[in-house]
Amino acid sequence: MRNSYLGPEYSNDEIKRFLDDKEIVHEVFGREEILKRTAEIIADKRVVGWFQGRMEWGPRALGNRSILADPRDKEMQDIVNLKIKFRESFRPFAPTVLLDKAAEYFELDRDQQSPYMLLVTQVRENKRVIPAVTHVDGSARVQTISREDNPLYYDLIDAFYKITGVPVVINTSFNVRGEPIVCTPEDAYRCFMRTKMDNLVMGNYILNKEEQKQFEEDGEWLKEFSLD
Repeated sequence: MRNSYLGPEYSNDEIKRFLDDKEIVHEVFGREEILKRTAEIIADKRVVGWFQGRMEWGPRALGNRSILADPRDKEMQDIVNLKIKFRESFRPFAPTVLLDKAAEYFELDRDQQSPYMLLVTQVRENKRVIPAVTHVDGSARVQTISREDNPLYYDLIDAFYKITGVPVVINTSFNVRGEPIVCTPEDAYRCFMRTKMDNLVMGNYILNKEEQKQFEEDGEWLKEFSLD
């Protein structure tokens, strides 16, 4: 088995139908423009909900149902924890790194893979420019990504690398504390609107929080989910 992307998938047509039915403001772009714009958004210190392809099967978001942010900014750890995940600010985040650059940033053997975000290793001393994913002991729980594993996610991080010189992004699961990882476009939009995420990218569509109408809640939604 090459990867764990075994869950449901939603086509651009299905996403478009949801957006139109709910009268949600959005823009549509081709693949290359989606990658370029999303990489620019992340590099501009904004937080992105990333909803693409088949959902991951298992406990980790591996680049298809992920919240992504810039690892160079130490404040991102607090921002994502407190304003998006609704959990303690000290909780660490995992990095996703391009496989061909992984050994430069982390104490890994050349071409050593960690596609399921299960391996903990040290961030190399000369590459500690990613404080938002570096634990207090200098370690990180790494996900490596190759183009074979996930072409779109790889190319997004590569686009971020071309802008910033850093082939790493923060990758955390697309949910709030105690909530399941989002599965459907409706799940993703609801989580996006309930949090301080700046943009949502679903398929070929980009949503900007500032352009969205007020989201109407039906009760105290955080109480729906038990805290972990």
